[in-house]
Parts: sequence; C-alpha cells; structure tokens
Amino acid sequence: MPSRSRVIRSHALLGLAASASLLALVPTRGAQAADADLKGRCLALEKTMAGHWPDASTHIVSVTPQPAGPITLPPMMPGAPGIPLQLPEHCEVYGILHERTGVDGQAYAIRFHVRLPAAWNQGFFFQGGGGTNGEVGNAIGPTGLDTPPALVQGYAVVSQDSGHDNQRNMDPTHGGTAAFGFDPQARADYGNASLKPVADAAKALVAAFYGNAPRRSYFVGCSKGGEEGMVFAQQHPEEFDGILASAPGFALPRAALSQAWDVQSFAPLAKGPDGQPSFARLSAAFSDADLGLVRDAILEACDGDDGAKDGIVGTFAQCTAAKVAPALKARTCTGPKADTCLSGEQVAAITRSYGGPRTKAGQAIYSDWAWDAGIAAPGWRLWKLGLADKVPSLNVVLGGASLASVFTTPPTPLPPDPQTLLRWQLSLDIDQVAAQLTATNATFTRSAWQDVSARSADLSGLKARGAKLMVPHGASDPVFSINDTLAWWREVDAREGGKAAAFVRVFPVPGMNHCTGGPSTSHYDAFSALVRWVEQGQAPDRILASAGPDTPWPGRTRPLCPYPKVARYKGSGDLNSADSFECQL
Repeated sequence: MPSRSRVIRSHALLGLAASASLLALVPTRGAQAADADLKGRCLALEKTMAGHWPDASTHIVSVTPQPAGPITLPPMMPGAPGIPLQLPEHCEVYGILHERTGVDGQAYAIRFHVRLPAAWNQGFFFQGGGGTNGEVGNAIGPTGLDTPPALVQGYAVVSQDSGHDNQRNMDPTHGGTAAFGFDPQARADYGNASLKPVADAAKALVAAFYGNAPRRSYFVGCSKGGEEGMVFAQQHPEEFDGILASAPGFALPRAALSQAWDVQSFAPLAKGPDGQPSFARLSAAFSDADLGLVRDAILEACDGDDGAKDGIVGTFAQCTAAKVAPALKARTCTGPKADTCLSGEQVAAITRSYGGPRTKAGQAIYSDWAWDAGIAAPGWRLWKLGLADKVPSLNVVLGGASLASVFTTPPTPLPPDPQTLLRWQLSLDIDQVAAQLTATNATFTRSAWQDVSARSADLSGLKARGAKLMVPHGASDPVFSINDTLAWWREVDAREGGKAAAFVRVFPVPGMNHCTGGPSTSHYDAFSALVRWVEQGQAPDRILASAGPDTPWPGRTRPLCPYPKVARYKGSGDLNSADSFECQL
C-alpha cells in the first residue's frame, strides 16, 4: 500500500519543503581537503567499526559519501508533487543487526539508516517512525512544518524500520504489511525492543566517525514515533537529553480497538444495495456538510469559553458531550434528512464514537474524545470515514489490519481487503477483543499490551537524569485521543506531587488533527523550545504557533500553552494575534 504508507507517514516529512532554501553552503579554501577527509573517514567506517559495535550482530551494509545537493522526497499525499530539499555534505550509512528467521518462516532483521554531516553540531537526533513502520526511513530528521530538518541543522540523524520490512515481510493472507505481527519477536521489536539497540549502534557510529560522543542527544517523533519517544522516556531514560513525543500512540492496542468501535458506530450509516454496511460507502456516512454541522454545534456550545469567539475551542477540555448535546439536537432533522440538518442516526453515531469504546458493563476500554472544531477537516475524515475516491478510511485499512495481526493474541489471518476488514471489525465482540489485547499463549509469551504500549506514569528515571519531555497533541486528533494524553499527564503529575511540569509538559493544539492539519495554529517550533529547555534551562511557558494557508485564518498566531493552562483572550486586541492572548488556568 505505497500511497497509504505515504499518508500514514506524512508527519515524518513535515518541514522538509519549507526548509529547502534554509541551507546555504559557502565553499572555503579548505573545502577540497575537508571533502577528502569526510570521504576517507566515511569509506573507512566499515573497517573502523568491525568488532566495536555494542551488539556483535551489527554490521554495515553500505557507506556512501554524499556531496551537498538537492533531493526530492516522495509527496505527503497521493498525486501531490514531490518535496524538494537541499542536503548538506554528509556520510550516509545503512546498517543491520539481529538477522534471524521468525516462527512464521520469514527472514527478519533490524535495519537502520544514519546520516553524518560534515559540519557536525555535536548533536545526535533519533527520528521516530510512523504507522506500522517497516521502512528504514530517510534519516533527515524532520522538526516541524517551517523549520529545517535536523540534518540541515548539523545533527547526526538515525532512522530505523523497527525490525521488519514492508516489502520482504508482506503476506497478503496475513494482513499484508501487518503480517509481522504473527512473529512474537517482530511484534516486540515493533513495539519497543528495536529502539535501544539502534540508538546504541548509531551513537557508536557517531563516536567512531567524529572521534567524540555526541554532546547532546534528542528523540523526535509523532504518532508511532511519539510512542517510541515514550518508550525511551519510560524504559531507557539514559539515552536522550530531550524527547519530543508528539501525539503519542502510547496505548496503541486500545486505540486500535477504538477504531473498530468507530467502524461499528459509523458503518451502519453506509449500507449498500444489499442492506449491509459497505466499505465503498463509508465516506458518505457523513457528508462534508454534515460534519460542518457538527463543528458548528461544537463552536456554538464552546467557542466563547476562552473569551474569544474565533473558531478555536481553546477550552476544549471543558467542552463536554452534555454541553454540545443541545446544539446537536437543534441541528437534528425533524423530517427527512437534508443537507441543512443531521439525521437522528448520525447524531447517535457521532455521540457513541466520541464516548469511546466500552465493555457491555459500561467500563471504558480506551478513552473518550475531545469535542473540538477540527472534526470537519480532511485530516479527521481521512481516518474515521475516508476521503471519497482518494484515500480509504485508515481506521479500516490500517486499524483493522493492525488489530487483527499485531494487537491481539492470537492474531487473526485476514487479507488486507477493505471490505473483508470492515466486516471483521463489525463482527467483533468488544469485550472479547479487549481481553485479547492483554492475552498470552505458548507462542506469544508477552501480550500485545506489554510489547506495544508505553503509558506508564513512572518517569522517575527521566527526572533523575535531568532530561526533558515535551508532548504536543492536536485536540482533534482522530487516531489517539488527547483526552488519554491529558489523563496520563495528570497521573504523572499526581505521582510527582504536582511538580511534573519541571521536566514534562503537554502542549495541546486546539483544532489540530493527527500531527498536523485542521483549523488550527499547527505551525510551531517545539524542537527549538526543547533544545532551549535542555541546553539553556529555559522552560517553555508558551510556544508561538501560526495558522497555515489551508485554514480559515492564514497567518493567525496563538500561544500554545502547557496543560492545564489555556490561551485566553485578554479582552481586547486583534483576535488574530498571539499578543492578545495569555496562558492561564
């Protein structure tokens, strides 16, 4: 699924197009000598590292001295143009470790990709993955929509495939690219086990190439990459000085079950001629106009609670289902369905979805969702319902395949056919599948929850090390609920006696979808804020953010505030200026 893979990993490309002109290389008298030195050290790496890897199974696959020059990255969306980028002179390395044969007869290994810039800033940057991973990554180090990638900033960068390969390990009878979930070690590598070996190998490579260990080390990722950042924060706090874990999928198995819950909520609205729910019709369960009506109901109920009626629900955490219900009722059809009103079935479906998955006894399995104005944006529809004739519902094609193959024990062999996956999700007994998230058997001696979650409130190791953790998250994220992230932060803060903000801060982004997009101020530089916190002791009390050209208010600025503070209007001043808002409780 190359096009879907690009969509799933679109956050890993953020900032690359904007940074294409940010690098200017000026030749000096010593340029030729420097080029020769980099080439020599690069080509000598395989011999230099022989017998000196932290893990003896590690070896280099290829080394290539790369001159400064332009490249074009794959587009973030199918049909979009490629992304031009100017890279600095660097040494490019591909490596491999833990080669083995799985219980399913597949050949597995952990593959990694490192870029070592000639003009090194003495920093190390681990680039998180996305979706089901399975791709070694570009090792460029995206840092934001408008900020230069880490490689351009002078960092040595590593990315990795987390122990499986989408091409080599794809099985069309067992979930397609999710087939690695049928091997317990591949499942563990995907969740957490591949991370520290790759970090250690890359740091050893950096030290050998430059003659010095990195002065500072950072991890940056979103979605699955955010979960990987949480793994490092909770299980290997010694590895990084700063971690930027955006929209963290630290409860992935439960979130995947929530996707099935959504399918069960929305698919009955998408019946085909045979009267059965149809995957081809899922995107039509709510038209764009219908979702606009839901958005309008949310804004009517909650928009002004931060002091400004501006299309942004700054106080989304207080915007409850009970508060929105009257506005939804006012937009419910009293007669036949029309574009100007919602059917009763649609209101019931959206309310059930936002309440989150529950057992038959009413016990919450994952989390509820924030009622926020980003619901009518393409980035929300993309996951829950799909974009008609463009991208199918990722809750089905990615969520269904992952739940069947990776997040339940025993895994269920299914072809990655959308209609088959939809029918399987509709057939699920939620209580039974919830038990399978934590189940074990003779083959899978560790549960999917043990391997592919990182939701511990114990950050004592990170605190003791003096490292910092920042967690931006969109309030209209349709994949991982910001309410779950905020609940986690409250648990951490309670454990720390109300002082967790000294080393970990969550920055909600009202209106933003998964990692980016939505009617929001989603352009911000959290990485630089993290570096200042780590290296200068400047704790981020607010982050300046701006709205992109695809929003109703291009150029609008807002402060992103560390939870539980929100950006409140001062009572006067330009509604499109961050100066008119301050972070308050």
